Amino acid sequence: MDITIHATLLPHDDPEASLAFYRDALGFEVRADVGYGGMRWITVGPAGQPGTSIVLHPPTADPGITDDERRTIAEMMAKGTYGIILLATKDLDGAFEKLQGRDVEIVQEPIDQPYGVRDFAVRDPAGNMVRIQQSS
Repeated sequence: MDITIHATLLPHDDPEASLAFYRDALGFEVRADVGYGGMRWITVGPAGQPGTSIVLHPPTADPGITDDERRTIAEMMAKGTYGIILLATKDLDGAFEKLQGRDVEIVQEPIDQPYGVRDFAVRDPAGNMVRIQQSS
């Protein structure tokens, strides 16, 4: 069986701010930007990796969720506990330095974790935790 990761979804509550973060701060390319009913789904991904994408989506667009669920999602996004993604780079310190010079919320500076990776953490404009770790 040959299975790859094609896309993952992260919520956004401000498409322009999320677009600026992923495109301008992280350097991802925009692959699609689709609007429907006043909402936007934005697909981004790292240059040179056309088979891997992040779909930034309006988290409450599903008509099957309740008003209580919508409130819970909004609360979790505000706390930064709803969405998480792990990224990797060969130049962790360079990536941190670049993001530090932008309007990005730094959660944790580069650190050697006890579980064997060196990483740092930021939040995207929707509150999603973005951890970036050193790759070899």
